[in-house]
Amino acid sequence: MYYNLTKGSITKGLILFALPMMAGNLLQQFYNIADTLIVGQALGKNALAAVGSAYALMTFLTSVFLGLSMGAGALFSIYLGKDDRDSLKTAVAHAFALIMAVTIIINIIVYIFIDSILVFLQVPNELYDSMREYLVIIFAGLAATSLYNFFACLLRAVGNSVTPIWFLGISALTNIALDLLFVLVFNIGIAGAAAATIIAQYFSGIGILIYALLKRCDFIPQKQHLEYNKKILGEILSLSVLTCAQQSAMNFGILLIQRLVDSFGAVTMAAFAAAVKIDTFAYLPVQDFGNAFSTFIAQNYGAGKSECLKEGFRKATVLSSVFSLVISALVFIFAELLMQIFINPNETAVIASGAEYLRIEGCFYVGIGCLFLLYGFYRAIKCPGMSVILTIVSLGTRVALAYALAPVVGEVGIWTAITIGWAIADIIGYGYYFIRLKNKKEFNRTVK
Repeated sequence: MYYNLTKGSITKGLILFALPMMAGNLLQQFYNIADTLIVGQALGKNALAAVGSAYALMTFLTSVFLGLSMGAGALFSIYLGKDDRDSLKTAVAHAFALIMAVTIIINIIVYIFIDSILVFLQVPNELYDSMREYLVIIFAGLAATSLYNFFACLLRAVGNSVTPIWFLGISALTNIALDLLFVLVFNIGIAGAAAATIIAQYFSGIGILIYALLKRCDFIPQKQHLEYNKKILGEILSLSVLTCAQQSAMNFGILLIQRLVDSFGAVTMAAFAAAVKIDTFAYLPVQDFGNAFSTFIAQNYGAGKSECLKEGFRKATVLSSVFSLVISALVFIFAELLMQIFINPNETAVIASGAEYLRIEGCFYVGIGCLFLLYGFYRAIKCPGMSVILTIVSLGTRVALAYALAPVVGEVGIWTAITIGWAIADIIGYGYYFIRLKNKKEFNRTVK
């Protein structure tokens, strides 16, 4: 189903458009969740720590072309709002070529510098070989992830948030089945978990590509759209490069946090690995709501509906905040039980450390929920630089405080620093909107 987000009820449109995105990305998390759960229960805390640390690295790497796809998607939505199909198709062609080229370059670089990466992450000696073995295999799935994210962003940008979920559903089930087969039946170990993940990723990447070529040819470029267009490429780079910088900075900050966590040893690494998966599930819906909100803003921006932008901003903030508060309460109450999903109940030290993380950070999911809205809003109104500023503020505060507090109060300092970073960025993002944009003529003039 395709949604025109410039018409009808704002609240209803946002919710109906966001729900499939939430469901789809929850399924996507099964790629690494399945690895974490099966590896943690079957292979122990050291294997769990290795997979968890690798997950932070992979999230950083994929954030590069995910950011490019999200920035390009905002431009696709703007062209759709203007009903300029030729420019939309030209933008699709240029963005695809750019993102695939970047993916290939990244893939080559990570294989060349794999050992240097592991040294930078301060991976303990007892985990080095298993994590390297996992990464050598998992890196082969970068191209599939890039392919899926590009076409998923394209379909969502033009109002289809349903189709991507079908491919993710099939690949998630494939991933889980192959994890059980490779790890529990064939006893391949951590390499089996990695192989299961990349096979599943190629299911979703190739599947959505075929769907787009066969079923949505009205958005696929023709020969005339392949010609170089400096203006459109410039617009793509203007949005995509800054969005990529924002996504990369965000995940590089997480990688630096992972590096600090690794210095505390296998127990804290295993606790962090499991808690982050719970974290991801907990606030992923508000992250996807922020992406849906970005599509809404971009379509209305392109259509010149400034009042819809303001009303949508207010309603989206209320919806995201209410949901975040409910999830925070649930995570706080069930922290230990959630940890036991991923780790044997006998690992009491790991469970206690992870539960502490969840109770400190989980109380402030409203902060990250609002931050996702701000990222999407500024990206959609062609102000991606503001998203970069908010990311730098959030992560700069988080990393600086984590490294300052950890030597004094231990791992608690890391968890506390994360929430403070969110809060400061939210204050700046909302302050800029209400002081500089909402009632100012320059904001209304940006809508054309």
